[in-house]
Amino acid sequence: MIQAGDVRKGVTIEYNGNVYVVVDFQHVKPGKGAAFVRTRLKNVVTGAVLEQTFNPSEKLENAHIETKKMTYSYNDGDLYYFMDEEFNLTPLNHEQVEDALRFIKENDPVTVRFYKGSAFSVECENFVELKIISSEPGVKGNTATNATKKAILETGAEIQVPMFVEEGETIRVDTRTGEYMERVK
Repeated sequence: MIQAGDVRKGVTIEYNGNVYVVVDFQHVKPGKGAAFVRTRLKNVVTGAVLEQTFNPSEKLENAHIETKKMTYSYNDGDLYYFMDEEFNLTPLNHEQVEDALRFIKENDPVTVRFYKGSAFSVECENFVELKIISSEPGVKGNTATNATKKAILETGAEIQVPMFVEEGETIRVDTRTGEYMERVK
């Protein structure tokens, strides 16, 4: 248990049956009346943001989120399987892995987050190297400007790349923003 007055950014709590991470907090001591804690909470499963005020002495349940390094093994219909270091397979459904699927392929390392023993989200590495399988050819003279074109990666993700990047090349992508970083030699 943690008191609302001791809440800080990054703390995970259980509130109303959901798990939230504290995104922002503010201790307010008005001239009249009792002090309170104003918080902005983000649901770790759905990503929904909730603004909530608490009495500083109110007790909140601490939520312990476990992270585990795993490897994406394969998918079988609607289930995606991830293997840990002890060769245990964890199946996850499409909603749980949807964001990471844009940038992972088989045998890629990922971070799987668990709450009370059940996995609820998958995060891929911050930077991944992927091959371009489809892209329009660059037009001579257009390569000197900051113009971009659409490219489809081997995972099926569509991103914008500079005109000089060709089909078949391997590029580095920032998975947090979905942006092209550089070509890989």
